[in-house]
Amino acid sequence: MIQTLYSEGTFIVSIRYYGYKINLYLISNFYIEVFYNHKLDKIERIELLKRNNKRIKFYADQISLPANLLE
Repeated sequence: MIQTLYSEGTFIVSIRYYGYKINLYLISNFYIEVFYNHKLDKIERIELLKRNNKRIKFYADQISLPANLLE
């Protein structure tokens, strides 16, 4: 999965959220979050960014997101 993101996805922005650095990627019209834990030096999870996710406001402060994500 991560290889596909790196080779076919587009990096959008990164935010800090609690103990994570979260990188946001766009691939095939889907926004994907990659959660990197600095303390453990590893990627802990990869998730699809959903419309009702509270982290959207952190991204929206830095970039312009499609209206359907912000509804």
